[in-house]
Amino acid sequence: REKKMKFSDYKKEALKDEEVRREYDALAVEYELINQVIDARIENHLTQKQLAELAGTDQARISRLEKGSLNPSLDFIKKIAAALGKEVHITFKDKQHVEA
Repeated sequence: REKKMKFSDYKKEALKDEEVRREYDALAVEYELINQVIDARIENHLTQKQLAELAGTDQARISRLEKGSLNPSLDFIKKIAAALGKEVHITFKDKQHVEA
């Protein structure tokens, strides 16, 4: 019988590879945004279609945003935030330099 690995264990193992870590870190901001949109939509008990209607867009665009296949403009993000009763705040932070 084959033992199945938990995703968290797989992720931890995969991130030990420097190249994988760099790629993962490069996408961190996008994933953070996606997770915030999904979490806020669920907290508001909205479907993608309902959120799209509130934001003045279509469900397919919300789906692409949540899948990470849409590179949204700041104006679009602001519309989504407003539809979710949220505000957008952007901050610049010093890079984290991780030493091996």
